[in-house]
Amino acid sequence: MTFSTSLSRRRAAALLAAAGAAVLAPAAWAQTAWPSKPVRIVVPFAAGGTTDILARAIAPELSKAFGQPFIVDNRAGAGGNVGADIVAKSPADGYTLLMGTVGTHGINRALYEKMPFDPIKDFAPITLVAGVPNVMVMNADKARSMGINNVQDFIRHAKANPGKLNMASSGNGTSIHLAGELFKTMSGTYMVHFPYRGSAPALLDMVAGNMDVMFDNLPSSMAQIKAGKLKALAVTSSQRSSALPDVPTVEEAGGLKGFDASSWFGLLAPAGTPADIVGRIQQEVARSLDTPAIKEKLQAQGAIPSGNTPAEFARLIDAEHKKWAGVVKASGAKVD
Repeated sequence: MTFSTSLSRRRAAALLAAAGAAVLAPAAWAQTAWPSKPVRIVVPFAAGGTTDILARAIAPELSKAFGQPFIVDNRAGAGGNVGADIVAKSPADGYTLLMGTVGTHGINRALYEKMPFDPIKDFAPITLVAGVPNVMVMNADKARSMGINNVQDFIRHAKANPGKLNMASSGNGTSIHLAGELFKTMSGTYMVHFPYRGSAPALLDMVAGNMDVMFDNLPSSMAQIKAGKLKALAVTSSQRSSALPDVPTVEEAGGLKGFDASSWFGLLAPAGTPADIVGRIQQEVARSLDTPAIKEKLQAQGAIPSGNTPAEFARLIDAEHKKWAGVVKASGAKVD
């Protein structure tokens, strides 16, 4: 066999190998394309609040399922708009997700005159993670000193002292803020609003006695309620919470008929994220939320796990935007 013949055969073998690799490459790429590096879940509020709690509950489960770290990244500011905008402007490749809320995707467009993103057009809904009632809480020592034992006591005190009570919230435009605004409108009371950069710092001031009242997401307040540092006057949902069955609703305790100001939290991706990636994340979130450990943990804190489909979540977002636009208009709420 001459050198030229051997070289020709080697070239032919190389060409066949290259052709085979070209055929196999798409299949291999489809299996390894996503995720091939860590995935970031942006939480648009400070650590310690309900949005953060829920993100950190599912992140380890997603890390196990996909074999890559799912990292929680807190980016607080502007009622959640700062973090949401980061995700809206990120590449639609599945590596940047948002733990969105009723604030970022149901309230803010009606509350803010200018929005840096469109909560409908700029996102691909993945799944609702959980629904959460809010809870009306006071600093327990302050409640005792003011003689406030229930919502009717609070309303009487607030009416007798207009503008003298301070109302904390996790930020302008959050469900916590709007629950308070709705309460003020329906009860005919006035409290001075103090927005924080998340529930956790607001709760620190509540426990310290620097704030009087807050309409907080139940999971982030639960520990302080159980410790006796916060007094739960009522839940803001239409029905009592199984996590606090002895605490009445605002409608029951305050006579405010039809009062309902619950919160929700869900995963979203930038618009244009491939449907197969969205579907895979939704399936794993739904699976993890159905495991006894996660389900019991969230329910004990007052959260109601979901894991619904992207289409179902999209319909919820649309309905909630319409609902809260009406609440914002009726309450006259404005960004401070």
